Amino acid sequence: MSNQSANPSTQNSALNSRFIALKICLTVIQKGRSLSQSLPEGLAQFQDRRERGFTQNLVIGTLRWQMRLEAIRDQLLKKKLKEKDEDINQLILLGLYQILYMETPEHAAVSETVAVVQKLKKPWAKALVNGVLRNFLRDQENICAEADLKPAQKYSHPQWLFKALRKAYPDDWQSIMQANNEIAPLTLRVNTIQQSRDAFIEKLQSQDIIAKPHATAPQGVVLETSTDITQLPTYEEGGFSVQDGAAQQAANILQPKADEHILDACAAPGGKTTHLLELSANKAKVFALEKEPERIDRLAENLHRLDLQADYAAGDASCPEEWWDNQLFDKILLDAPCSATGIIRRHPDIKWHRTPEDIETLVETQASILKALWPLLKPGGKLLYATCSVLPEENTLQMQDFIESEPTAKVIPLNLEATITFETPGNQYLPGRFAMDGFFYCLLEKSE
Repeated sequence: MSNQSANPSTQNSALNSRFIALKICLTVIQKGRSLSQSLPEGLAQFQDRRERGFTQNLVIGTLRWQMRLEAIRDQLLKKKLKEKDEDINQLILLGLYQILYMETPEHAAVSETVAVVQKLKKPWAKALVNGVLRNFLRDQENICAEADLKPAQKYSHPQWLFKALRKAYPDDWQSIMQANNEIAPLTLRVNTIQQSRDAFIEKLQSQDIIAKPHATAPQGVVLETSTDITQLPTYEEGGFSVQDGAAQQAANILQPKADEHILDACAAPGGKTTHLLELSANKAKVFALEKEPERIDRLAENLHRLDLQADYAAGDASCPEEWWDNQLFDKILLDAPCSATGIIRRHPDIKWHRTPEDIETLVETQASILKALWPLLKPGGKLLYATCSVLPEENTLQMQDFIESEPTAKVIPLNLEATITFETPGNQYLPGRFAMDGFFYCLLEKSE
């Protein structure tokens, strides 16, 4: 496992970092809030960049390895703690994560984690946390080996998801779960209206930023190390966006042309909307729809920064009567609501928030949107169905069901490098291949 950021220098800052990390983790695990909401709020309390970095690594890493850490912790506790002491439970996991995965010296990982107990006003727990962490240090190898006997624990995935992945991908489930626990690279998409990919890479290299062209995404650039994107050249002018290589395939598959009337359903925050416009030299007539009104602002900001024009509105894709102007579309991009099981490496809390019941609900929602949008497509038009999921129920099986029920739908085979194809329709990117997220695509054409 790769090591993470080193310790903050002073005990006070280290204590504060660990306490804030604990509060963020509890918000995610206990209260069910998303990491993307909770983490920025927690990190906003820090002035120091190193403290922010340490806390972020500690939170994301602990949530990423939550199940493995719990299996280790449970071997060390003589009896389970009460529900009201979940803060102590989670604090132990933070301590174990530092010992196993970070550069924190072992004595500091123990002593400074134990010190957090003072802030929790549970003095009885000081000896417990100290004892658990020190006992782990004494027999670390054997304890980890015991925890890793069960694959779901070894790869830190909930049991239901482990079983689903093993069933769907009998030859790839281990590599999928391993990729889900890796740190995703920072991948950018060059705005080719403004600059070429080669020119952008040269600008980065002139500032000693190591970057390389993406292996399969024609506008993609991969940075060797993560950085503050607002400080990169051409950010203010809209010279690039952040977008994973797999997500960049959507606009390239649809090949938007000038004056084509294109619907981007479920569009926020606008990554694919803006890519469609860039590839058409800002001449496609794109209508971006987003169900969540509060996300429309982010879409508008991205359009503005990149100097692109599109119409957009808040609306439910499954209810066109509420927003459609009766003008048929040449092309439709349906980036459907999904389990997001293909982007776990970027959002490790997905593992702990998703349930099998969620998948059933999402499959129904996807089918409803497909059925509602298909009549809005011109004869001869194309609809691209996409998800950031790796589960067949949301992808190939969803497409198979739709095609069987819709006689005017024809699958157009896609030649996408590094994808898996099935007997059922569509192409599946698995997490980690060419350093990309897990993504599914199926292109449909409407018969004349």
